[in-house]
Amino acid sequence: MIGPANCHFLKLRFQSALSKTLLLAAVSLINYCFADDWPHWLGPTGDSVWAEDGIIQEMPKSELKVLWRSPIGAGYSSPSVANGKVYATDYVKTSGEITNKASWKDPLEGFERVRCYNSETGELLWQHEYARAHEISYGGRPRSAPTVADGKVYTLGAEGDLYCLDALSGEVIWHISFNTEYGVETPIWGFAARPLVDGDTLYCLVGGEGSVAVAFDKDTGKEKWRALTAVEPGYCPLTIIEHGGKRQLIIWHPEAINGLDPKTGSVYWSHPITATLRMSIMAPRKQGSLLYASTQSNIGIMLALDDERPAAKVLWRNQPGIAASSLANTPVFTREAIYGCDVQTSSLIAFNPKNGERFWQTKQPTFGERKGRHAICFVVRHQQSDRYFILSETGDLILVKLTPEAYEELGRLPAIEPTNTAMGRSFVWSHPAFAQKHMFARNDKELICIDLAASSYKK
Repeated sequence: MIGPANCHFLKLRFQSALSKTLLLAAVSLINYCFADDWPHWLGPTGDSVWAEDGIIQEMPKSELKVLWRSPIGAGYSSPSVANGKVYATDYVKTSGEITNKASWKDPLEGFERVRCYNSETGELLWQHEYARAHEISYGGRPRSAPTVADGKVYTLGAEGDLYCLDALSGEVIWHISFNTEYGVETPIWGFAARPLVDGDTLYCLVGGEGSVAVAFDKDTGKEKWRALTAVEPGYCPLTIIEHGGKRQLIIWHPEAINGLDPKTGSVYWSHPITATLRMSIMAPRKQGSLLYASTQSNIGIMLALDDERPAAKVLWRNQPGIAASSLANTPVFTREAIYGCDVQTSSLIAFNPKNGERFWQTKQPTFGERKGRHAICFVVRHQQSDRYFILSETGDLILVKLTPEAYEELGRLPAIEPTNTAMGRSFVWSHPAFAQKHMFARNDKELICIDLAASSYKK
């Protein structure tokens, strides 16, 4: 027989179980609602793949639907989208002139800012700003995309200010100056490699003797380990891969590409590759057991990763007329081909991962009829279809099919104004974010949200 005390106990047990069930359901709902975020550079999996369904399969007949526009300052950094918010960094210049001349440093005074917007309306929710002088080439613009993880947003300014902020309020949790605390001189084109969060650790490219790569506790900023020495840290975002039975932290600095133990910083393997003008920029791309990286002047390397242990050997190196010299943007690596923007020819190039043999090249998504050099286009693969979305530096959004056989353009429309200028042309050099069936893109004046849901363009 169940007495009153037992009944009360069972009631409490039931209420507790019900509360836990409702809490889990709420968490599941939240995770579902925001499952298709773009919380850091190159998307949730860091490979330029957009996984959402219900996206347009053909370009609209007349124009793209811009859902909102919000003011923003200058920046090369990409926006990041997480939990119904868009995070972006910018620079507000108060004195000095920007020349956008390669290897020419412009002394500037102003403020770097971290801004948080409502992803549905574009409303500015909060802003964190700090005074920061810039003295770098192509200055006045932060380079590094924010990284959002576990209720925090991590940003890296062009002069080496690493911030951990509360993602809801913008309150500063901790801050580290690479210049002050590591005695590092800012590279000529500024700090650019976005912070990488993995588990409880934040990884950054810093620089200096024995501290090219540094691992921090992501909640406190306390250093866990430091590793590698090079003439400069370079600009290449850190990447974690899994192969040979081990997780490996890939660091490409201007002198070598390296595989490290993410827990300790010990080096598993290293192969020399000298980046022209110290411009190791593109993130190494992995497909199967292959790992590829390149920069300008026909410098690049294809590594074959060992399947049994953390090791790698050189499969082939770039030569004139093969592969693509990807510089300021990272290519997409599929099983059949690598699709990358080539800085030598200003073309989008498809090439064979096995030997670097080029399948085709075209200037349609880069320059079109324009002339110039160092063209950029940002390529994102749509996982649920055979389509790719390309944002050209001209500001056009292009829908294409890419195969080893051909570049097939399905349509293009103007998306965002190219407000930056250099080398005699206007351009957009900020990678867009794709989330919530929208494209979020920015120039030096505004952050915009473009609707790419198929249901919004029904005939």
